[in-house]
Amino acid sequence: MLGGYGATGRALVSLLLRETQAHLVVAGRNAARARDMASELNARAGTDRVAGVGADAADPASLRNALAGAHLVVVATSSAAHAGTVARTALEMGLDYLDLQYSPRKLPVLRALADEIEAAGRCFITDAGFHPGLPAVLVRGAAARFDWLERAIVASVINPRGGIPYTESVNELVESFRTYRALVYRDGAWQQLRSWNPYRRIRFGAGFGVRACVPLPLEEMLAIPQMFRGLRETGFYIAGFNWFADWIVSPVVMAGVWLFPRRAVRPMGRLLCLATRVASSPPHGVVLQVRAEGLLDGRPGSAEMVLFHEDGYVFTAAPVVGCLLQMMDGTARRPGLHLMGHVVDPARLMTDLRRMGVRIEESTRRAPATSEGTEMRAPQC
Repeated sequence: MLGGYGATGRALVSLLLRETQAHLVVAGRNAARARDMASELNARAGTDRVAGVGADAADPASLRNALAGAHLVVVATSSAAHAGTVARTALEMGLDYLDLQYSPRKLPVLRALADEIEAAGRCFITDAGFHPGLPAVLVRGAAARFDWLERAIVASVINPRGGIPYTESVNELVESFRTYRALVYRDGAWQQLRSWNPYRRIRFGAGFGVRACVPLPLEEMLAIPQMFRGLRETGFYIAGFNWFADWIVSPVVMAGVWLFPRRAVRPMGRLLCLATRVASSPPHGVVLQVRAEGLLDGRPGSAEMVLFHEDGYVFTAAPVVGCLLQMMDGTARRPGLHLMGHVVDPARLMTDLRRMGVRIEESTRRAPATSEGTEMRAPQC
């Protein structure tokens, strides 16, 4: 596990120790830190299944040393710039691969290797985690309830207690401000909303109320309309952090990364994290939900699923562990390059997430039958 001693990596290793009998190697540039974390987790779990080694994602020789004897590499670092080095090394050594990096910069590199990955019989899964990762899973899971899916809106609130701590992964979020596009799927096409008014008010479960949200394009969502031909509207929306971060700091961050694309990333990331701390207010935690509409048993209906966890790192790690469980038993292990949101079994993943502590609430509503007793039928493709 590259980056295994980071906050998300720690949550991943802890859950994997509980959910599997796998032997785990925590790897990072600081070998002493990796060994210390391995010793701590072994002592806490009463096991010897965790080892710690030094590894640099930019150094193939270092990676080969760390990956010797492994079957699968999990990339939990923010080093998307080195995705090609890690992926090629894993492929050369006959390993499967999974990453939970946010940055889309890795995708062209991985896609260039897709034919080699499939020919080698290896399974590479990218965009794993909470988002990206779960939004497409929620849509696919919702669609299984309907005769005909017409609308599926996925949305999230991220409001951890004490705000968001600054880590290298925040830099990837800040870098995305430069290429942001407000994309939603409506009337048969992905459309870009006006930049000055991309907001949509969405009511959230788990006590978070109505929030102003903006669409956030995710690679996994782009293929959803092709999976469900009756779909008229879909998209992923993210709520703001708080009034100070959204209306005062975010415009400054956006201007900074536009004017100084390289030099501004770290200071703007620190500024954004500070804004989430100084104006944070309850309720705290992370929510991800889907609201879907279509035909249920021949009648118009709707379905909703709300996922909640108070710890964003656990909420990120749990879907990854669920995906790894399906890779290990072959359910989601298919040769080639895949997005997590497209390859995992949604129903099983929800069962696993519940066991790992994610709270999930579901509801379904159907319109009453017509007075004549007739029902609508799904149109045929």
